[in-house]
Order: sequence, then structure tokens, then C-alpha cells
Amino acid sequence: MMVWRVGIGYDIHQLVPNRKLVLGGVTIPFNRGLLGHSDGDVVCHAIMDALLGAAGLPDIGYYFPDQDPQYRGIRSLILLDKVSCLIQDEGWKISNVDTTLVGESPRVAPFVQQMKSFLSQTMNIPVTSIGIKATTNEQLDSIGRGEAICCLAVALLQRD
Repeated sequence: MMVWRVGIGYDIHQLVPNRKLVLGGVTIPFNRGLLGHSDGDVVCHAIMDALLGAAGLPDIGYYFPDQDPQYRGIRSLILLDKVSCLIQDEGWKISNVDTTLVGESPRVAPFVQQMKSFLSQTMNIPVTSIGIKATTNEQLDSIGRGEAICCLAVALLQRD
């Protein structure tokens, strides 16, 4: 009998000067980047929490604590690869992942295909199994003022 599990992930980071902006593994030209212990990639972080939640496992802070110096500045795609392997080791297959980025700027539409390609390679799933959408927060709250970017993610896992 096929078993299906759904997980939800969320991440938000403050935009600050003198940092690269990395979303979905892609470095996007912008005058600020996301503050974080790693590269601050909210797309990868939200996806990891969605995958871990669907598998009934602890969140990314459990596996990659921000007090651990080995994760300082690490590419989040590396962490996503580790989570994907953990999910597979638990007997799950990633069926699909869907994300929504929320931020006033920059425009991410020109980078979506490259993000999907990086995520597809990292999770070893087809590009067609990954959704990436972007929206603004209509100038409301810290995201709307351009102070932060967040991402919501949903993951579907299956096990035979």
C-alpha cells in the first residue's frame, strides 16, 4: 500500500547590506542579501523543513544548529542535499515540492528556471516536480517595507 505524507515549511530572513542574495541556490544580483548563519537561502530552508516535517523528523535547527561553526556560511544546497539523503534513508521518495517566495524586490522571475534546475539536481527529482512562485506583501509589514524575504514550502513524500 502506498503511503503519502505532506509537510509545510516556512523561513524568513532579514535583508542586510554586504551579503550575497541567494535564493534556491542561485546568487541574484541585488544590493543586499539575507542575514543567516548559512547563506540564508530561505527557499532551501523552507523546503528542508517541509521535507523533514513530512517525514516526521525534527526541523533543520536540530540537524544544522546555528551555533555550530561548521555551518557558518555554508551553501544551503549542501544542507538540502543532506536532508534529501536523510529522507531517502528513512524510506521516503520526494514526490513534489511547491514554494512561494514573498518579497518586494528584487524580481525573481528571471531566475526561477535556474532555481528549479539547482533544486532538481540537489533533490534528485524532475524539474517538473518543483513549483516556485513569487509575490509581494503589498508593502505591508517588514517584508512589504523591503526589510526581509520569506518563503513558504509544501512537500509531498511517498513510500511504497
